[in-house]
Amino acid sequence: MSQIELATYAERASQTQGRRFFEPPSRTRTAFARDRDRIIHATAFRRLKEKTQVFVAHEGDHYRTRLTHSLEVAQIARSLAHALRLDDDLAETIALAHDLGHPPFAHAGEDELVVQMADYGGFDHNVQSFRVVTELENRYPQFEGLNLSWETVEGVIKHNGPVSHRLDEPAWSVVRPYRQGGEADWDLRLGTFASLEAQCAAIADDIAYNNHDVDDGVQAGLFTLADLAEVPLIGPMLAQVRRDWPAIDDRMLRIEAVRRMIGTMVEDVLAETARRLEDDRIVTTEDVRTARRTLVDFSRPMHADLAILRRFLFERMYRHYRVNRTRSQARRVLSQLFALFMAEPEVMPPEWGAPALTENRTRRARAVCDYIAGMTDRYAIEVHQKLFSLDLALDL
Repeated sequence: MSQIELATYAERASQTQGRRFFEPPSRTRTAFARDRDRIIHATAFRRLKEKTQVFVAHEGDHYRTRLTHSLEVAQIARSLAHALRLDDDLAETIALAHDLGHPPFAHAGEDELVVQMADYGGFDHNVQSFRVVTELENRYPQFEGLNLSWETVEGVIKHNGPVSHRLDEPAWSVVRPYRQGGEADWDLRLGTFASLEAQCAAIADDIAYNNHDVDDGVQAGLFTLADLAEVPLIGPMLAQVRRDWPAIDDRMLRIEAVRRMIGTMVEDVLAETARRLEDDRIVTTEDVRTARRTLVDFSRPMHADLAILRRFLFERMYRHYRVNRTRSQARRVLSQLFALFMAEPEVMPPEWGAPALTENRTRRARAVCDYIAGMTDRYAIEVHQKLFSLDLALDL
């Protein structure tokens, strides 16, 4: 971490609330840097390279994947944290972990697992990310999960705000033991806000996906730069770049406009956050957790502009017929795999099939769901072809 004097409301690795299972401190890394390394080495993190944001992996290799998105979010989160004099290692770590639970095929995959798991305890990608780091990612003989520090796990499950109001939802049942007096004996204070570092990761996610969806949408031919001329944020940036570089080509125009839009959104967050920290008299980390509102946020005018931009992207990109076709295919692939694995769990790899070999259909469904949620786009397509195409029946 850069040698800056941390603000009084910053988290400090030297004062971490520790790990659920005791481990001696690292000689070479802070607690949060150690967490970051564990996430980067996790199998679930590597799988993000072929899990997509909007486009399925085989549609092109220039579009963002969950991995490149996570790296972009981490870079923005770290920059915000540094500017606010927070622990930038912690902000980066939470950003790198925030999408670990996403299934293949972007939101289409999540939508399908929500449907399939409706009678079996539900599905939520944030909860799945939590389960990856606390349970599913097994790399150490002495405990399940990654045994990350309290502040990192808190940020993974609470980066979007308090979650105690969600604990009655079936998908959130696995988080209930982590409240005060819960069986996990590790209180994550689910009714409070997370650290400012976690809030930096959350807002960085918004900044990253709004900008790269504009970039990817133009590259995919779903809309043009001309279509963006009257859209808030990106329209003024395009006009500004054209004034500065009259002879610029469309490719460089797009790249420069998106770069400037990221900068504009970052500056807005920094200004609004500074105002809220002062207005709400935030001094300590406890002040952050018991605050009356999110502290790292966009200004009201920026929220208004983003709402219009998101509406444009929803109409012209997320619901474009080409994207709808991909969503339809993706949901069919996952629904058919889910039904087959529920009926014949013995066709799953042993590490997933063995837990599914139970008469308890809820436990079987969770094992099936965990297996599918961990798949990359490409692997899900390959498994589906092998199991449903008779031409490939000899290549199992």
